[in-house]
Amino acid sequence: MKLRSALMGAAAFTALASAAWAERGADGHVNVLYWQAPSILNPYLSSGTKDVESASLILEGMAGFNEKGEVFARLAESVPTVENGGVSADLTQITWKLKSGLLWSDGTPVTSADAAFTYEYCKHPEGGCAQAARYEGIKSIETPDDLTVIITFDAPKPNPYQAFVGGTSPIIQKAQFQNCLGAAASTCTDQNFGPIGTGPFRVTEFKTNDTVSLEANPNYRDATKPAFATMTIKGGGDAEAAARAVMETGEFDYAWNTQINPDLQAQMIAAGKGTLLNGFGTLVERIEMNMTDPSPDLPEGERSTPKHPHPFLSDIRVRKALSMAIDRQVLVDVGYGNAGRATCNLVPAPELYASDNTDCLQQDMEGAKALLDEAGWTDSDGDGVRDKDGKKLSVLYQTSTNPVRQDFQALIKGWWNEVGVEVELKNIDASVYFGGDAGSPDTFQKFYADVEMYANNFDGTDPEPYLAQYLCDKIPGPDNQWQGENINRFCDPAYDALVKELATTADMAKRGEIAKKLNDMLTKDSYTVVALVDRGRLSAASNTLGGVVLNTWDTELWNAQDWFRVK
Repeated sequence: MKLRSALMGAAAFTALASAAWAERGADGHVNVLYWQAPSILNPYLSSGTKDVESASLILEGMAGFNEKGEVFARLAESVPTVENGGVSADLTQITWKLKSGLLWSDGTPVTSADAAFTYEYCKHPEGGCAQAARYEGIKSIETPDDLTVIITFDAPKPNPYQAFVGGTSPIIQKAQFQNCLGAAASTCTDQNFGPIGTGPFRVTEFKTNDTVSLEANPNYRDATKPAFATMTIKGGGDAEAAARAVMETGEFDYAWNTQINPDLQAQMIAAGKGTLLNGFGTLVERIEMNMTDPSPDLPEGERSTPKHPHPFLSDIRVRKALSMAIDRQVLVDVGYGNAGRATCNLVPAPELYASDNTDCLQQDMEGAKALLDEAGWTDSDGDGVRDKDGKKLSVLYQTSTNPVRQDFQALIKGWWNEVGVEVELKNIDASVYFGGDAGSPDTFQKFYADVEMYANNFDGTDPEPYLAQYLCDKIPGPDNQWQGENINRFCDPAYDALVKELATTADMAKRGEIAKKLNDMLTKDSYTVVALVDRGRLSAASNTLGGVVLNTWDTELWNAQDWFRVK
């Protein structure tokens, strides 16, 4: 069985596509399947990948990351650097210059005021921003003219490509969102479901948790793109059905995150209708340990908040024992085959930032049992479940509905049962789980469970903003509409201090050392993040869809403006 790392390189399809790009919309309609259905089109109100990626067709930043992880200009004239004068020599300032003549999809000019407003929107003290880590360390934003945005940092910023760079940090239109600041952000349904953007497509209809209907943006800056006049992003179903819809039935042109086991991959490739795209980046399937008490006996607004530490996961011995009981290679073999690698790291790549932490790769059942004994959890009544002070060692383990994840849950439950832990499994529809709805009890941010499993990754090749998500002030709670990024509620002043050091460290070798320390603090030092599998991206593309370049460093739809129909 062969998996293609991409359909073709970013440069290789240019000549082939030139005819298709002769006229915007000439190739008709394209169907895209995100089985985790989009629930909102504002990436600042959801950290769910399905929402961020769908929104990226509409909303853009100054720059993005290409398939090699390199920064390239989108709305900006060029990428600022120290060499070209766009980044100050002391690394405390970056100056972005917008391309002249840019228009929003409603025909109004894009100006620097929109960028400044976007920062204000995300950092508003009364709101909750799912991407606040992208704006960490900014002292001020100035707009001396309509095309210039000057970002000043409160200390040297060796990696200034965070704010307004990548799919998680786009610029939103001030005129559309100016009445949506702070607590009002989540109430602006029209804006959040139909943002005005600068991307290749604009929204014509959005049925939340179902379908996004789009048409070519008539004001897109390249008059010959996109080649497709319309696009539908269909949500729902499961990963296997999504893969079949491209690889076997041909109903769809592209299916994201197919996440199917190796046997199914081989069967679908044999059908001859499509190609599975696979590439490794920073996507890690992991279990997050809740450091706070999710008990429904607590008042609403206090569950899973730092007011109440977790009754047994606050003990590192319990967390470590749960990790030791897992056989990660079995998970890889069952769920991913060649599209996965066992890992102990939250940050598995690039090599500069990847820790040599391998302690978790060998399952140790006896060691896990000994740790639980040491922590005082013993089976006093002989029922097979450990107890302490009259309470059972019982875990509620939740994740999204997905065949591979349910296989993982079953395997891990078996291992945990074997060491004396009672496990209740819960799976939640992915559209809800990753939806970011502050009113739902079932989002992964709200975390009304003891442990939960999911995967995500970071934009670009520098993990600084990703690691900053675990700062103490990023904990989700009612005060930020449950939009914080610190999902497991980890809080350590030493970690916060090290993140600040990383933010001001220019030497690349030193940056690598600090990032590795931060990774280890979350994983092998505290076991608040239990990494399982370094997942390759595995998506499906029809043989009739050209121009697709798999990108593991930004959104998978990063170059949808370059897609075309193979004649």
